[in-house]
Amino acid sequence: MTSKSFTFTRRAALTGLGAALATPALRPAFGQGAPIKVGVLHSLSGTMAISETALRDTVLMMVEWANSRGGVLGRRLEAVVVDPASNWPLFAEKARELLQVHKVDVTFGCWTSVSRKSVLPVFEELNGMLFYPVQYEGEEESKNIFYTGAAPNQQAIPAVEYLMSKDGGEAKRIALLGTDYVYPRTTNRILRGFLNSKGIGNADIMEEYTPFGHSDWQGIVARVKRFASEGKKTAIVSTINGDANVPFYRELGNQGIKAEDIPCVAFSVGEEELAGIDTRPLVGHLAAWNYFMSIKGAPNEEFVKLWQAYIKNPKRVTNDPMEATYTGFRMWTQAVAKAGTTAVDAVRGAMIGQKLMAPCGYEEEMLANHHLSKPVFIGEVQADGQFNIVWKTPDAVKAENWSQFIPENANRRR
Repeated sequence: MTSKSFTFTRRAALTGLGAALATPALRPAFGQGAPIKVGVLHSLSGTMAISETALRDTVLMMVEWANSRGGVLGRRLEAVVVDPASNWPLFAEKARELLQVHKVDVTFGCWTSVSRKSVLPVFEELNGMLFYPVQYEGEEESKNIFYTGAAPNQQAIPAVEYLMSKDGGEAKRIALLGTDYVYPRTTNRILRGFLNSKGIGNADIMEEYTPFGHSDWQGIVARVKRFASEGKKTAIVSTINGDANVPFYRELGNQGIKAEDIPCVAFSVGEEELAGIDTRPLVGHLAAWNYFMSIKGAPNEEFVKLWQAYIKNPKRVTNDPMEATYTGFRMWTQAVAKAGTTAVDAVRGAMIGQKLMAPCGYEEEMLANHHLSKPVFIGEVQADGQFNIVWKTPDAVKAENWSQFIPENANRRR
């Protein structure tokens, strides 16, 4: 696919992030160096397009933002967009295309863990740099990837702790429902170990998986109802990904499952996914993220304003992976400025310790394990598709990418 370049105005650069995309004026002056190429590796078709298209747009927004401020190192940024089409082997082919054909300096991409694992060997072989913006199962660390989404201790475990708390309903049985791939299976292995450590035995844990794009939820939801009818307070933990969430939540409503009876906490459903569906059956159900659009404060107001100006729609929503993309992009520009080059090895070193007051309202820091410190929020779905935050951590939590609930990690956690 042909690369796309974006330029912006000098005047906008002087008026802040929010005004940058609303101000027509003169082109900024760039130095004589070749453009810095930014790869965008997100599915624009197939089952994951419902989630990933907005991430493509977020990277393009940030390219324009950087160019409006004079670029990076005085050089214009140029986006190179490819579509791996929710096809996991194609992700690896497109990653190789970005690195070898287009010779991108950095790549922002992937949503599912299977797509990330598909491209990881390519980035390591060719010494590329990937920013991965989505919560995941952990159990990985690569010198060529920066993980700006949550590790399990920054999302999954706090969410289940909340469900087990008095405020969360004191659940004693947990139904683990997920899409059949590495992220849900590994996350649920960690959660099973955590639940066992809290005295919840395997007989009180239900675990089921479905393919990507699954649409017939009648039988599974009926089994959840039976599981919940056996005398113990029950909750659902959902690692369902992509467009399968739409019929899943519709079936919860069809079978009369209300949040006050069987609350469902989701790890892959945010504002963008809710924007296209009837949210009435979801009201009161939960999501665990490290950012919600409803967060108050100047950093988030600036981020939302920037997005809605770029997309030319004051009703478009922001979500957690978009915020993680934004944060990763900002940190990358800071690291390039510190290193004085886009060379991967130099930027990698400069990334460690980078800090940003993120739209979530907390200062986040890139740690030596290539993961961020991040706050954790639990939000209740509202009728308008936004989330009311019902619980949050007092401080940013350091990522643990090697879980203590995986026995093989005893000697490798840090």
